[in-house]
Amino acid sequence: MFSLAELERAQEIVHAAMPPTPAYTWPLLAQRLAADVVVKHENHTPIGAFKVRGGIVYVDRLKREQPQTAGIISATRGNHGQSLAFAAKRNRLPLTIYVPNGNSTEKNRAMKAFGAHLVEYGADFQESREEAERHAKREGLHIVPSFHRDLVLGVATYALELFRAAPDIDVLYVPIGQGSGICGCILARDLLGLKTEIVGVQSAEAPSYALSFAAGRVVSTNSSNTRADGLATRVPDSEAFEIIRNGASHIVQVSDDEIAAAIRAYWIDTHNLAEGAGAAALAAALREKTRLGGRRVGLILSGGNIDFELFRTWVMADPIVQKVMMA
Repeated sequence: MFSLAELERAQEIVHAAMPPTPAYTWPLLAQRLAADVVVKHENHTPIGAFKVRGGIVYVDRLKREQPQTAGIISATRGNHGQSLAFAAKRNRLPLTIYVPNGNSTEKNRAMKAFGAHLVEYGADFQESREEAERHAKREGLHIVPSFHRDLVLGVATYALELFRAAPDIDVLYVPIGQGSGICGCILARDLLGLKTEIVGVQSAEAPSYALSFAAGRVVSTNSSNTRADGLATRVPDSEAFEIIRNGASHIVQVSDDEIAAAIRAYWIDTHNLAEGAGAAALAAALREKTRLGGRRVGLILSGGNIDFELFRTWVMADPIVQKVMMA
């Protein structure tokens, strides 16, 4: 998909807009997993999520190669849209974003604050994406897909940072939404000639890539009813699937309860707030804890953009947590 030289150039473009994110070892997480643990903190970007890197690289090329572009349009559940909004504002490019009805209130506000024109449409991401494509044709706007070479090239810069800081990671857990993050990790690993095992993570309520991986072909689902909105994908991207099928060892499905427990664990052990997708890698590692002893484990904390109300009603609703808080 791209060369190491292209990835290094993309890293320069990203670092002109933001600094590298930290990769920290946390003793309490190590105790929890009984393994050496490195967390890549993509919750520390200017939008609080890894996708900002893809937007920066995508819009940079678009402005250089198509300077006449009148405006861009895309669909999102939040972080992809914030990424494009951040990059569009830097390049003074009009942006329209479609989100499903009932989307994250706080992510919607963040996209608007960056200057995006927000349109709510459809019951889920897939319906929003299809309407955004129709809007693009009507208005002659440049449609930005959820999966694209330049988006992967951008987000792969976090993997390049991580692997060069910690090339001895034995197994890396990466959440899967549309697939750019895990594809970036696979491609960066291969370009650097590393042997790191890469494990994908999906919600059990939105397991389209996991089902596809098991079947050896793209499998869509009829719903994606997970509270971890960054994992809510019904229709896998075929190009992303091929990279994942060839480069990941397996895909772990985790429940919303397991994800909520991982969000709490991140807060207790590191005082970092993770969104659902951001905590999925830890949830999967906890599920596979028995195979991790003596290995160095990497976790991608892909974002921290969780609505306060969702945090209160989902993450903090556990009876044991409430009992501790009332003690």
